[in-house]
Amino acid sequence: MASPKRNSRTHSGEIHADSTNVLQSKDGPLNLTETDAFDGRSSLLFDPTVEYKMNHKRRGLALIFNHERFYWHLTLPERRGTYADRDNLKRSLTELGFEVKCFDDLKAEEVLQNIYNVSTDKHEDADCFMCIFLSHGEDNHVYAYDAKIKIQTLTNMFRGDKCPSLIGKPKIFVVQACRGDKHDDPVLTRDTVDSATKKSEHNEIVVDAASVYTLPASADFVMCYSVAEGYYSHRETVNGSWYIQDLCEMVRRHGTSLEFTELLTLVNRKVSHRSVDVCKDINAIGKKQIPCFASMLTKKLYFRPKSTKQ
Repeated sequence: MASPKRNSRTHSGEIHADSTNVLQSKDGPLNLTETDAFDGRSSLLFDPTVEYKMNHKRRGLALIFNHERFYWHLTLPERRGTYADRDNLKRSLTELGFEVKCFDDLKAEEVLQNIYNVSTDKHEDADCFMCIFLSHGEDNHVYAYDAKIKIQTLTNMFRGDKCPSLIGKPKIFVVQACRGDKHDDPVLTRDTVDSATKKSEHNEIVVDAASVYTLPASADFVMCYSVAEGYYSHRETVNGSWYIQDLCEMVRRHGTSLEFTELLTLVNRKVSHRSVDVCKDINAIGKKQIPCFASMLTKKLYFRPKSTKQ
């Protein structure tokens, strides 16, 4: 049985760690420090090359909750351009091997029922799970057609005690919504180039309403947000949101080769080089946007092409 590690103080005041007889083996005591001995798999735990197992039969489900119109009592504007986002995401994620299911303008109860149904499904033969919300946001909520839903309510349904078949597998949540009421002012850097493209006069840039705050989830979650906390998220009324446009482009270009959090960082960079050039709100002209993500992933995540032999 392992002996507990003890700290002892010498007469000179120095603190020494007692590391003797920490572990016993069949060949006798092992003289290891507690740190070395806390797990026999420590070399694996700290191996930076360890990846999630992504060779299951299925890639997994990707749910897209798309919201353009809202109950009149909420006084929320229509989100023109969101169907471009939905279709763009469906194409890109299908190419990665996901089974994509789209839902348009569902009521809050319908959203929750669909999420619950998926969380109680069997995912043993799936690599991962993805859920995308395209809507307006407020505080730590996103809006369905008739009411707002707490984001943590959605993520909690996929925690280990609620969805055991996804334990140890990546769970990706993407939120395209505003997270505040401020524009991001441009700041010139030495290597910045103006990458803003000329927009059609019919392709106006608008913002998604209200705010969404970053929430903790749990191990193996990654939370992807279209904009950093406190700022507007920009959406073109024809082409869709900046974030989803650039996310889908990076997925098409690098989705099967680049590690996922590295891909998200590339998306951040691409969006950050955009600026508002056509908008009814003159104060928004020239403003910027920076997405962010919170990763609770514990391994590297790659979406390499699946073998045709499976």
